[in-house]
Amino acid sequence: MASTFDIPAGIEALIFDCDGTLVDTLPIYASAWAHGFQPSGHSMQRDWYLERAGYSEHALMDEFDADHGVRVDREQVIALMRQRFLMDLAAVQEITAVAGIARTYQGNLPIAVASGGSRQIVSACLEATGLTKLFATVVTIEDVTRPKPAPDLFLEAARRLGIEPTKCCVFEDSPQGLEAARNAGMLAIDVRSV
Repeated sequence: MASTFDIPAGIEALIFDCDGTLVDTLPIYASAWAHGFQPSGHSMQRDWYLERAGYSEHALMDEFDADHGVRVDREQVIALMRQRFLMDLAAVQEITAVAGIARTYQGNLPIAVASGGSRQIVSACLEATGLTKLFATVVTIEDVTRPKPAPDLFLEAARRLGIEPTKCCVFEDSPQGLEAARNAGMLAIDVRSV
């Protein structure tokens, strides 16, 4: 599906978040996190997770520990969550309106993914939906020190693309991602309005 979204003048590269922007993963993540917590004796409620969708795994765990006054074996929880997510990978669907923008501009502008997700899950989602080939580079939380709303993911994507940050347009769905794009000096597009 071709997109009719017009990129503003002066933009030389596009950077897309993955989860909730290019692919619809939020329901799968909510279920996977619930599964990951089962052995801990604690639970991550769906609504609690959805309010924090877009957080990196460790930022989400930090918030959980603080909000619930508990400490769980985060490595075990994350490993089980990822395992369950990958088992449900067939349910991941692209978000056609946003993926269409990437398809429209592929070959005309350099395009990257910059996600606070793990490389394992981001790569699997892009591969499962056939989107991998659209992107010159994929930056994940493993590639930077600080998660969104710090600008690190987007700045690293711009560096890899060889484009000045102020000439990049970011497509995002989360408040912390939009803030990260602005913190990087980039144009931020809220895909919930596309």
